[in-house]
Amino acid sequence: MEVLLPIVIGVLFAAGFYLMLRRSLMKVVIGVSLMTNAVNLVVFTAAGLSREGAPLLAAGESAPPDGAADPLPQAFILTAIVIGFGVLAFFVTLVMRVYQTIGTDDTDQMRATDR
Repeated sequence: MEVLLPIVIGVLFAAGFYLMLRRSLMKVVIGVSLMTNAVNLVVFTAAGLSREGAPLLAAGESAPPDGAADPLPQAFILTAIVIGFGVLAFFVTLVMRVYQTIGTDDTDQMRATDR
């Protein structure tokens, strides 16, 4: 698993970066979404993968057992997923509005509207 996740992260970063360089705004939005997921995976793997028990406390204990998963990175990733979804919804709405106004999502054709 430790070998597979860096490969998946690299593929997501490469695909996201490639899509962000495209002329279509929808491809840029998809690229930003892929980059967001890659960053979430980086944080997840940097926290360490653990197949031990959940970080639950038994009655009378003050600390989780050794080897338990760290809940803080998981909370950060959950927050990042929610924020990423909000940003993605805003980008999609913005692209739809641009397409309704200009009639295209090609960034080269949008330069003619600069005045």
